[in-house]
Amino acid sequence: MSSAGTTRPALSDAELVEMLAVVREADSVELKLTIPEADQRTVVQALELDPLDAEIRQVFFFDSPDLALERSGLVVRARRVQHKEDDSVVKLRPVVPAELPEELRASRSFVVEVDAMPGGYVCSGTMKGRPKTPVREAILGGRPLRQLFSKEQRSFFSTHAPAEIELDGLSVLGPIFVLKLRFAPSGYGRRLVAELWLYPDGSQILELSTKCGTSEAFEVAAETRAFLAERGVDLSGEQQTKTRTALEFFSSELITRSG
Repeated sequence: MSSAGTTRPALSDAELVEMLAVVREADSVELKLTIPEADQRTVVQALELDPLDAEIRQVFFFDSPDLALERSGLVVRARRVQHKEDDSVVKLRPVVPAELPEELRASRSFVVEVDAMPGGYVCSGTMKGRPKTPVREAILGGRPLRQLFSKEQRSFFSTHAPAEIELDGLSVLGPIFVLKLRFAPSGYGRRLVAELWLYPDGSQILELSTKCGTSEAFEVAAETRAFLAERGVDLSGEQQTKTRTALEFFSSELITRSG
């Protein structure tokens, strides 16, 4: 399985200036750090995480077997969440906030967020929705995938997807099981989120994250970095992307079956 990892040097001055401009135009910033598998147990102990407090999630992605949407910058996903309503998203990345149509930015279902991790960042635009058909029913019952997405989501998809690809023609990639834990560690004045993504081959990705407003992003980043370093968390490890890792795994599986 591909690790879908990325290792980058620190941002250059030009990249930092570019990031500042993007952050100012975004709605929020999410600071992320993935933990190498070899260090995950140590980090769980250092942060005193209790897995029994975690929320169970089941995530399905939709794409062509050769990941044509992913290559176009689109991520299409539906999710089941323990004791909560199902949700779905159509996400485009990267985006330049200032270049997005005004009517799109005005939608209450659309958000622009910067994901920042050591050595890099990406700005995405996400159209969110609540499926009228339960995700489990659509997946098991073979219902049209478009029923999992709102009119706004379908329009956003049509605008940015390759012309030959339609929602109902996409393959189901998944599911991935996720354990999500929100916690407020002592010595840190904010809430952190830990997500453990469990892949079918036994590998896993542990991600730590926190969201903040655009005006406080760099201050929160410095505070979070200092806190994690004090707890012995290595901030220099190879960074992995949860979504890309999942897409590559299931794409390979689909191609192997069809071959």
